[in-house]
Amino acid sequence: MSDTLQALKESPERTPHNLWRRETPGAVGWPHSARPGAKNKYFMFSADTHLVEPADYLKDIEPEYRERTPRLETRPDGSQWLITEGNRPQRVRGAQNVDARAGAGAAGGAAAVFSPLDEEDALRNATGRTVEQRLADHAADGVDAELMFPNRGLIGWATPDPVFAMAMCRQWNRWAHGFCGPHMQGQSPRMLPAALIAAGDQAGAMKEIVWAAESGFRALCLGNSVIYGPKQYGELEYNNPSFEPMWSLIEETGLVITFHVSTGRDPRAVGGSGGAIINYACHSMETTIEPLVQMIASGVLERHPGLRAGLVESGVGFVPWLLETLDHAARAHYFWVRPHLKELPSVCFRRNCFATFQDDPAGLKMVEAYDLTDNFLWANDYPHHEGSWPHSAAAIERNMGGISEESRAKILGLNAARLFGLDPNAYA
Repeated sequence: MSDTLQALKESPERTPHNLWRRETPGAVGWPHSARPGAKNKYFMFSADTHLVEPADYLKDIEPEYRERTPRLETRPDGSQWLITEGNRPQRVRGAQNVDARAGAGAAGGAAAVFSPLDEEDALRNATGRTVEQRLADHAADGVDAELMFPNRGLIGWATPDPVFAMAMCRQWNRWAHGFCGPHMQGQSPRMLPAALIAAGDQAGAMKEIVWAAESGFRALCLGNSVIYGPKQYGELEYNNPSFEPMWSLIEETGLVITFHVSTGRDPRAVGGSGGAIINYACHSMETTIEPLVQMIASGVLERHPGLRAGLVESGVGFVPWLLETLDHAARAHYFWVRPHLKELPSVCFRRNCFATFQDDPAGLKMVEAYDLTDNFLWANDYPHHEGSWPHSAAAIERNMGGISEESRAKILGLNAARLFGLDPNAYA
């Protein structure tokens, strides 16, 4: 544990905006513990964490793309903006030396000011940059291994040009592979990065899937839309028959498919009052649903029963509703439905699919009633602010007191071990 983190744990008044994360009813009567260092600790796999790339992680991309990669632009007022081909400019630093009152009414304007971070949130922004730092942070949070996604690299899909997107994804994969090194290998790997795939470049995607499988990756992350940006009728979608060779290849390799939030289009669809909450709930989280539904409804998972596909960081509380809705549509709209599936969508989901969450008490209240214990995976989303690090044990105790010991063990790590071919006993 870092000295800074230890000091914050001992002085909670220094981090007032994060006190809610420490709340816990305890774990009285639990046979095992989520607490780091406990003799009877659960095997804990975080099914969603984020690598923290250096600013120049795309420096070795092919020369023809170098002028098009995302860049930072500093404006005359001192504000700094991230510029990409597929998103509107994103402010990453507020205006300097301006009267805060001038920006207060200009929602989304260059003069707008950010609220200062308290010390724990500042620590989240500063950590995760080295292997040693990550391993130490996870040990302090009780995490044995992690499934890793991009941080800066989430904008690797942010272009309507799928060939360029695949080039950025390919470069991220090379960087991630080098960063994780030997920690990806064996039956007890600590770090499992998901290889990024821009499926709109179908030829490039096929080559990259082969490379990923040969290079020790165990998961893929496909963008939530085949073509980045707002939906356009007639564009290539995952239900298109031309993707059959890709599904066959992924099934053959055994790689697990994931769809991560905020990878299909610019999630910042609404500006002004409440925009941060509106965009998080309505334009980031929900984008994972459609690609998985496309795979289920078009029969991809029926034709390729060996595929495993899941939703990452979008929570699990909506899953019971989603399955009931899909089944109802399959029954009530049978005269429109093509192809006719041999089984209900909910059966397919339970056999082939999963979803991850960080803090989702509603979903966990329904997990056993809807027979979804084998389909939910816990994550701490390290080091992002939506996640539970460095207070994961408290979050687990808040969320999981109402489910059985068997369900807790599966959701915290055993489901991931089954998906990714891990030996939980090797981590003891």
